[in-house]
Amino acid sequence: MLKEVLIVEGKSDVTAVNRAVEADCITTSGFNFTRQTLKNISAAYNRRGIIILTDPDTAGENIRKFLSERFPKAKHAYIPRDEATANDDVGVEQASPESIRRALSKVRTMEINPREEFTTAEMVSLKLSGNPDSARLRDKVGAILGIGYGNVKTFVRRLNNYGVTREEFWEALNNVTPSDS
Repeated sequence: MLKEVLIVEGKSDVTAVNRAVEADCITTSGFNFTRQTLKNISAAYNRRGIIILTDPDTAGENIRKFLSERFPKAKHAYIPRDEATANDDVGVEQASPESIRRALSKVRTMEINPREEFTTAEMVSLKLSGNPDSARLRDKVGAILGIGYGNVKTFVRRLNNYGVTREEFWEALNNVTPSDS
């Protein structure tokens, strides 16, 4: 049983999580937070801690951002988009139990005082921005690091905010080559 409470978007996500791990979950019902839902999340945050596990899409990222602002010490787990896509749908409910467990094994917490270790200019020089293959490379590196996919600005912010070390970054980058498919 996970110590923290998982915050997911819907009931289908809870079903998928329960196939992977034993955990208590709170659903947000998409972006339709009720006062009671926010009270429940707040209570879980203060008593046990929370892990935000939203869908790897725009709506999921908006929910994550909303919750992160209210619960700054929340932990974050990301399922790579390609592991959460099936039947023309993207979401936690589409992920395999192994993908969910892998995402939960790479949980990260945002740092209160983010560093400025990584820059957008550096991502350009490393071909993680500005090239036809850049988005796919960021996706692969983000999956290895457990920080999810993002455009270059989001990717750099996550590298800095989640305390990714240079060593972790280079190891991930070296495991991804432009020819990976």
